[in-house]
Order: sequence, then C-alpha cells, then structure tokens
Amino acid sequence: MRICFALVAMLFVVQGASAAGQSADASEKPLKPGKTRAIASPITDHFALRVSYVPASIDSELRLDQQAGLPGTDLKVENDLGMSDSTTDGRTEMIIRLRERNRLRVDYFKLTRSGDKVLSTPINFGDQTFNVNDRVKSLIDWRQLGFTYTRSLLRTERFELGAGLGIYLLEAKVRGEVTARNVHDQAEGVGAFPTIALDGTWRISKRWSFNGRAQKFTAHYDQFDGSLADYHGDVQYRWRRNFALGLGYSSLRVNLNVDSKDFPGRFKQNVTGPEFFIRASF
Repeated sequence: MRICFALVAMLFVVQGASAAGQSADASEKPLKPGKTRAIASPITDHFALRVSYVPASIDSELRLDQQAGLPGTDLKVENDLGMSDSTTDGRTEMIIRLRERNRLRVDYFKLTRSGDKVLSTPINFGDQTFNVNDRVKSLIDWRQLGFTYTRSLLRTERFELGAGLGIYLLEAKVRGEVTARNVHDQAEGVGAFPTIALDGTWRISKRWSFNGRAQKFTAHYDQFDGSLADYHGDVQYRWRRNFALGLGYSSLRVNLNVDSKDFPGRFKQNVTGPEFFIRASF
C-alpha cells in the first residue's frame, strides 16, 4: 500500500510540473498581431457597380447625305428639328479588378430623343426633301457600350494611377418623316472606336475620395473620319463599407464623318453635365 501511494503521488507531481512548464511556454510566446482590415475605397474594391442619374445638356449636329453622294443639309438638331437640348437619362458602369493592378471597366450609355417641328426652311434629309411648312417628326437613338482595360502604374494606400486601352461599340439611328405626305428617310450605323485611357483615384480620407478618368482617340481611315472623347470626374462619400454616394461631372464628345451606304453623312454630339450616383462594391 505504501508503494502504491508513493507511485500515485509521484504521478501527480510529474503532471503538475508538465502543466506548469506548458503554461510558462505559452506565456513566453509573443501574441500574433490581428490582421488590419484595409480601408474600403475605390483602390481596394474588387468589384463595383455604379448607377448614375444624368441631367445633362446636349448640343448636336446632323447631316444625312444622299445615297448618290450629294450632301444633305447641315442641321442644328435642337433648333432645326425641335429636339430637346437636355436629358435625364441614366448611365451604368461596372468595374472588375483582376488581381491588384489590373482593372476592367464596362459602361453603357443610351440617349434617345425625338423632335416635332414645322419647318420654316427646306431641308435635304438623305434622299428626301422636306419643304417649308412641312411638319417633320424626327428621332435620334444613340447607344454606346465601352470596355476599358487599365493597369495601375502607381498604387498605394491613398493613390492609384492607371493607363490602358478601351474600345467603344457605337450604334446610331436617325429618322425623319413627314406623315402628311408619307415621305421619310432614315439611316443606321454600327461601329467600333478604340481609345487611349487614363484613370486615377485619390483617397482623401477614410470616407472621401476623388476619382477621374479620360479617354480619347481620333481616327482617319478609308471612309471614316472621327473623334471620341469621354471625360469624367467625381467625389465619392463612403456611406457604408459597401456603398458610396457621389457627385460628378461628365463630358462625352463624338464627331463622326462617314461615307458609307448605311450612314452617309455627319453626326456630332456633345453631352455634358453633372452626375448623381450610388455605388455598390466589395
């Protein structure tokens, strides 16, 4: 019995010493620092979707030539066809970050306007002639889908500056008709326009950031001569980690001279004005 009691006592002593040693080792190990969560901003977002309200002003010109090549009448659309010089359309944009320094931006813009005007001067519109006192109903439908890739040349916690290339897929449709005389003409055109792109972000504080981008290109080839410029700048307020509100200003300028069967003539359109938007991201 004495031997048994001695063995049991020795066992408790050994276990106690082992536990004490483990406690000491655990207390001597340094605590691992917790992971710091990056401040949510356009620099750290991996995906973002923006929906904008655009109360912009419009200044546009149009000339639709005859199929035989004779030029039509140069029109100031807002004055000569009675179309509105403002719009309240929307614009959507999606940004996908590919790893840390590569971004793909996809944006879509649609602008449809109609006019109704009694003419005080004759107009040559395509293969038709609209006379004085004709009531002309007109339509311009403009759509563009842009894909832009940029790579960040500078990227820090507060600044990001990138450069890259973009391509705009453009679709335009114009139509004019005099219902009383049952005469009308229209033209539709589809094309692709490349651009050179720059974009940048400055995270001013934890919740505020300034963002800007610019895309422009001028092309002259074959039966096409034109330019496209798209500029945007905004200030964003990070209302929640995944939501931001913003106010910006955009300018979209398109000038196309085309000599083709689908759309012979000239089209110029400037859309400029403020943007109010909400942005969801993660």
